[in-house]
Amino acid sequence: MKNILIVFTCLALFACSNKEYVSYGELIEDKASASYISVLESAMKDTLENVVLEGEIIQTCAKKGCWMDVKASNGDTIMVRFKDYGFFVPIEGVEGNRVVFRGNAMMDTLSVDMLQHYAEDAGKSESEIMAITEPVFELKFIADGVLIEQ
Repeated sequence: MKNILIVFTCLALFACSNKEYVSYGELIEDKASASYISVLESAMKDTLENVVLEGEIIQTCAKKGCWMDVKASNGDTIMVRFKDYGFFVPIEGVEGNRVVFRGNAMMDTLSVDMLQHYAEDAGKSESEIMAITEPVFELKFIADGVLIEQ
């Protein structure tokens, strides 16, 4: 009887320690392959392929779930878009959740029109949208797979 209790206790502890994820796009592992800072520095020189990063979801596209803003370990925000619009993430209810994503990273300039489009998708007010008047040079991340912790 004592052995059975020990086994059930161990199983319960193991089950509680496993993280559960919902997968979107291609199947990926729950393990970052690089730090955000190292990716940012390397992307200044070249496109990086099959990079796996992690962070915390700040916001997703409120219209279709076609992008998400992720807080990186140093506090920067990464806008993650999805390869060929091949999949979407939930439009609400995942803010604050841990996310792991794999794809390609490169530096890119986002035009004023595109920034205004993303602001509209995010539900920003007309005055907030019109206040966007300068392009932004930032890390562009196109994910082919995403895991969102539940």
